[in-house]
Amino acid sequence: MSIFARPHYTSDATQFIEQLKQQKPALDAQQQAGRALLWDKNVDRALWQEYRAGRVPQKPYVYQTETKHP
Repeated sequence: MSIFARPHYTSDATQFIEQLKQQKPALDAQQQAGRALLWDKNVDRALWQEYRAGRVPQKPYVYQTETKHP
């Protein structure tokens, strides 16, 4: 045994997640389905190029009203 070896430690959060996965075996599949619903999308790159080309530059002080000084 190495002098640097430590006893096996798992944090409370890790223990909670492991226990939750044992109680609900379908949790991983539900998480992947939720991710696919929100994040895993096909991107139309040509459409995004059009969006970026049509952007209007924002002024430095967005909330300042324009007043003309006499």
